[in-house]
Amino acid sequence: MRALTVVPSRPGTPEVREVPEPVPGPGELLVDGVALGICGTDREIVRGEHGSAPPGAEYLILGHESLGRVRKAPPDSGFATGDLVAGVVRRPDPEPCGACARGEFDMCRNGLFTERGIKGLHGYGSQVWTVEADYAVRLDPGLERVGVLMEPATVVAKAWEQIEKIGNRSWFEPRRLLVTGAGPIGLLAALMGVQRGLEVHVLDMVEEGVKPALVADLGAAYHTGGVAGAVAAAGGEPDVVIEATGAPELVVDVMSRNAPYGIVCFTGLSGRGRTVDIDAGAVNRELVLENDVLLGSVNANLRHYEQAARALAAADRSWLQRMITRRLPLEHALEAFGPGGDGVKTVIDL
Repeated sequence: MRALTVVPSRPGTPEVREVPEPVPGPGELLVDGVALGICGTDREIVRGEHGSAPPGAEYLILGHESLGRVRKAPPDSGFATGDLVAGVVRRPDPEPCGACARGEFDMCRNGLFTERGIKGLHGYGSQVWTVEADYAVRLDPGLERVGVLMEPATVVAKAWEQIEKIGNRSWFEPRRLLVTGAGPIGLLAALMGVQRGLEVHVLDMVEEGVKPALVADLGAAYHTGGVAGAVAAAGGEPDVVIEATGAPELVVDVMSRNAPYGIVCFTGLSGRGRTVDIDAGAVNRELVLENDVLLGSVNANLRHYEQAARALAAADRSWLQRMITRRLPLEHALEAFGPGGDGVKTVIDL
């Protein structure tokens, strides 16, 4: 079979190569790959900035945004031939830490976790893959064309769970949401905000094309320019901010542009070495005097996959399909790591 591979820590080594077809172990599903999503983490691995191969392997099979169809399932696994599934990315550390021992492996505290297609485990970027039944999630059969959005949706589902848990430390009825960034995470955050009945505002640099149209079709408001302008146009400060760009200027800006008792959730990653001026005293005063919360959120565990599956099943399928702005056959997979223009999500058909 063919797979998309890379030699970690060696830039410029992605290739589509022939690899042995996997043999399922006890309790594992044998899955025919349907599609694979490409994100910034994959591009970092291809640039040699991140990632590690399984012990003893010379290459890593890429891919953590998975979608497949079960070819063979063990008896009593809860899965059947033909089921549409996604595979969970992270596995708990072998120690395990307190969080991993309680099933909260997305909150691993010692860093010894492994991740499919990223750290120490082959990914889902192959024509056939296996996954433990305990780390597979069934999707609605109607999501075959868009179910590859499952993994980024899990990241957003976890972010919303954390926001709501923190908000409910006291009375919490948010009304206005600001999302910074209209990439896959930002758009899915806006979708889930609309599903929660919030007034949703999205800020991005792109002034025309698919991003403004997707936001408008959610019934949300699209803004360009800076955070201050978006807040003014929205008619007031947001109760919740989901920052999905990692752009340092936006990271700093949103910390002081939320309503009292507001929550800012950071999901985007900033590059190291970029600095911005910040009035730390003013930020401190606002955080303390307004009971504000800043939090980071990454990865997901099993319940977040289930939450994401429900959110996608409830969404308009045609809207989700428009998020996928570039589809490539596996033989052209390397094009996914080139310029992508102003599109949203690149997907490789397996």
